[in-house]
Amino acid sequence: MDLDQLHTFLEIVRLKSFSKAALTCYRTQPAISAQIRQVEQELNCSLFERLGTRIELTPAGKIFAEYAEQILDLRRRAQDAINELERVPRGELVIAANEATCIYVLPTVFSEFKQLFPNVQLMVDRNYGRHVVDAVMDNLADFGFTQLPVQEKKLQVLPIHTDEIKLILPVGHPLAGRAEVRCEDLAGQMLLLPKAGTTRSRVNAWLEPVEDRVQISMELDSTEMIKRFVLAGMGVSFLASSHFQEGLEAGQFAAASLAPEPLMRRLGLVYRRDKALSKAGLGFIQVVMERARQATVPVPVNSVVGVEK
Repeated sequence: MDLDQLHTFLEIVRLKSFSKAALTCYRTQPAISAQIRQVEQELNCSLFERLGTRIELTPAGKIFAEYAEQILDLRRRAQDAINELERVPRGELVIAANEATCIYVLPTVFSEFKQLFPNVQLMVDRNYGRHVVDAVMDNLADFGFTQLPVQEKKLQVLPIHTDEIKLILPVGHPLAGRAEVRCEDLAGQMLLLPKAGTTRSRVNAWLEPVEDRVQISMELDSTEMIKRFVLAGMGVSFLASSHFQEGLEAGQFAAASLAPEPLMRRLGLVYRRDKALSKAGLGFIQVVMERARQATVPVPVNSVVGVEK
């Protein structure tokens, strides 16, 4: 049974005539008669009584007519809802991002997006590292902000920002006056390190020559906590420069590049290639990319890219 058969049936009911219904349905009378026979066979009952030149609904036909009207009404309502969705998108988007992105990026991006799509609900899946990619791959999130490169071929990757991971120190620290430091300079220093993530892996690799002399003061899972603990003199740490720039300009922190080569990070927006993007989804990409084009260091939102810890 299909919707066209239901439409034909209801036209016959409305016009009380197979021949008239054939005209409005743009079919021959034998064709619509065949449609009704197929429905009756499927329901295992007669829908019409032929009374000479007149037709009437059987008791089963009256019941079926009520449900057929409801089914076609639901179909119309579904189509109207879909059409309305194109005009005024609604629903939700789930964004996988780490803490730094949630603090420095998403408030501004979400604000701009909500002005364009006020009926779309935005949800945050707070995560970092590989978990962001997994969330997008598993369709638990529509978009993710993560550090590049991303090797998943099923993901579309939009580079958004390049930033530098620097050593962040309290202003009174002995190394505070240096433009750059080598791993040997941190031997014996108390370090505040992110618990996990791409940045932690890259910092570990940079510290490998002195790993037997590394002293870890604390491992933290929060960018803001790291900054607070650096201010409190608990140790030195490694953060993307855009996430402590305001404190640097305010004289709260000192910073140094990592030698012999600066430790750069490339960040991007990722989403599944095979996922059909709604108008709201396309709008979210547009907002993020526009922010990326407008942003310049040290504006925090230039991590439209979420710092990987």
